[in-house]
Amino acid sequence: MAVSTAAGYQSPSVTVASALPEQRAASSVLIVPVVSAGDDDGTATVVDSGLLGSESIAEIDSALAALGAKGGAEQVTRVVAASLPVDSVLAVGLGKQRDEVPAETVRRAAGVAARALSGVEAVLTTLTALDLSAAIEGLILGGYRFSDFRSAKTAPKDAAVAAIIALTTAPDADAVAGRAAAIAGAVATARDFVNTPPSHLYPDEFARRAEALSEAAGMEVEILDEAALTEQGFGGIVGVGKGSSRPPRLVRLIHRGAPGQDAKTVALVGKGITFDTGGISIKPAANMHHMTSDMGGAAAVVATVVLAARRQLPLNVIATVPMAENMPSSTAQRPGDVLTQYGGTTVEVLNTDAEGRLILADAIVRACEDDPDYLIETSTLTGAQTVALGARTPGVMGSDEFRDRVAALSQAVGENGWAMPLPDELKDDLKSTVADLANVSGSRFAGMLVAGVYLREFVAENVQWVHIDIAGPAYNTSGPWGYSPKGGTGVPTRTLFAALEDIAVNG
Repeated sequence: MAVSTAAGYQSPSVTVASALPEQRAASSVLIVPVVSAGDDDGTATVVDSGLLGSESIAEIDSALAALGAKGGAEQVTRVVAASLPVDSVLAVGLGKQRDEVPAETVRRAAGVAARALSGVEAVLTTLTALDLSAAIEGLILGGYRFSDFRSAKTAPKDAAVAAIIALTTAPDADAVAGRAAAIAGAVATARDFVNTPPSHLYPDEFARRAEALSEAAGMEVEILDEAALTEQGFGGIVGVGKGSSRPPRLVRLIHRGAPGQDAKTVALVGKGITFDTGGISIKPAANMHHMTSDMGGAAAVVATVVLAARRQLPLNVIATVPMAENMPSSTAQRPGDVLTQYGGTTVEVLNTDAEGRLILADAIVRACEDDPDYLIETSTLTGAQTVALGARTPGVMGSDEFRDRVAALSQAVGENGWAMPLPDELKDDLKSTVADLANVSGSRFAGMLVAGVYLREFVAENVQWVHIDIAGPAYNTSGPWGYSPKGGTGVPTRTLFAALEDIAVNG
């Protein structure tokens, strides 16, 4: 059940077992959940999952008490339990004891535990008795590493965990574990894309990698180069990309999972700016290197549509992914230029750093030509998203009913998307004196919503759609937390896949 990603990370193999092995496993650790007695930071006590005998639990509890271990959320303590067939036991805190442990608590605890381990060949865990899927996702994502560009001097000396043994007695454990491992592998793929530096991931290379993943999954692939984009009138993509020596691309990835007339079709669109200097409206130098993440939406879309094909979801999914590099040069578009988006709308480019909406508008119009039932677009679109919602909460906008549905799914999987409005009056801020629209508002307020209103202009009337702004959540600029490492997070891959699964079941 090992899952390959786009670059060098190989997620662990996952197997299911109903009990601990009789013989000691070489270089192995047992991860057990603990709760705190009394207050949130009380003495750690092992959660009885029914998978360990009372004597084993007592032995672990005694070792934890001797160290004064606490059961606070995501606190870890490593002890030795001589009677168990593992080298050591890692206790990870869930916080105060409660009747039901949320899946996200299990997922984060598993991630913290995985990150605390190195040089371990096999991990066994009873976290899986609390929530099998969440525990496996957390272990794989918490152990994620990206070291493709490290030499022997700085590469991790200890390999990541190679195998996960999920302890559970659930009757459908193999199917649940397989799905969880596949989802975590897709998130890791998105992370790999985001973490690959722009020197090595530019539009043509990004398109080639997306093509390779998709063809391996049996999908149809279409790639438009700069000549085809110009000929067919993709003015937004061409305009943004013309300042770079590395020309733009438009990638179309198609999973045909339900060819019947009644089958639902979902369009996915993701922003693929492989690096964003801001163009002529250049960004400040401080933290500009974070713009390696400006293709986080495209990364999630590519990973998701490939996952849908691998999981054989019974619906049609068509990903339309615009890719460009936004650079300043003698050939770059200028503030005040007018371009024509695919479909004919003219746009006055008042700020070349508001480039994402230009390439997305082209892709949205093209995606709507496939007559989808639903359209989901995601992008690292506005700094205003982080002002409004912070670094961990995506903003979800679009058709009211579908917006709320996707936001609820996002919260259920732990990516915490939050529904936001698109007030009609904001369209007045996008009026231009020379074109149909301006690409930015003259106001400093509601920047995230204004961008959503701009994109709404290009969505076909009969399509239910959602725009997910992940400017902050796609890239963690601080220290690791839960199962999220520093760098690419893979958000919102799990939200996108949850929406596809929900549509496949409920229409």
